[in-house]
Amino acid sequence: MTGEPAARLQGVTHRYGEIAALSDVTLDIPAGCMAGLIGPDGVGKSTLLAIVSGVRRIQSGSVTVFGGDMASTAHRRACSRRVAYMPQGLGRNLYPTLSVRENLDFFGRLFAQSEAERAVRIHALLEATGLAPFPDRPAGKLSGGMKQKLSLCSALIHDPDLLILDEPTTGIDPLSREQFWELIASIRLDRPHMSVIVATAYMEEAERFDWLAAMMDGRIIAEGTP
Repeated sequence: MTGEPAARLQGVTHRYGEIAALSDVTLDIPAGCMAGLIGPDGVGKSTLLAIVSGVRRIQSGSVTVFGGDMASTAHRRACSRRVAYMPQGLGRNLYPTLSVRENLDFFGRLFAQSEAERAVRIHALLEATGLAPFPDRPAGKLSGGMKQKLSLCSALIHDPDLLILDEPTTGIDPLSREQFWELIASIRLDRPHMSVIVATAYMEEAERFDWLAAMMDGRIIAEGTP
């Protein structure tokens, strides 16, 4: 872990109508490690991660990522090249009619990567995830575990400094879950300074993390090592 937090939330409250998804959350999420948010469904984990990633507007309070205010449009744009966000749901950030390779090529283009750079990155990611034999298979025809691996590849195409994963193994089989975490561990060996923030409802997954924050009813009820 490094001294400067990956993300700092101060007095963050977020409401959906009458329902408070987050209630006055103040939290420093450490950098350079595997940090986890654990709690049952509906306690605010996804909302917190969406706000940290910059895809959901801050209603009240402040959020700092990479030393800058996420309420600033300019800072959110600057962060977009350093942050990767994988939303909850099997293959939710994928285009089902595009092939495995086409999905990755699309995301590489979003980050203005040259054709040669995209080719190198796509090859490396497909080899690392075991998807190399299936470059032409439509994303919609992949199994749940393979969809999540491709979603991860899409998130990693631009070598982010902060990887945010919202319940990435929900809905996939136990073997695929284990393979997914082994893949994350191998990626972190190559990028030890990359910060990873994960939401999970699985206690056995939480044991893998370096640091945890437990959530209930939109609040942080405990934080520290597993």
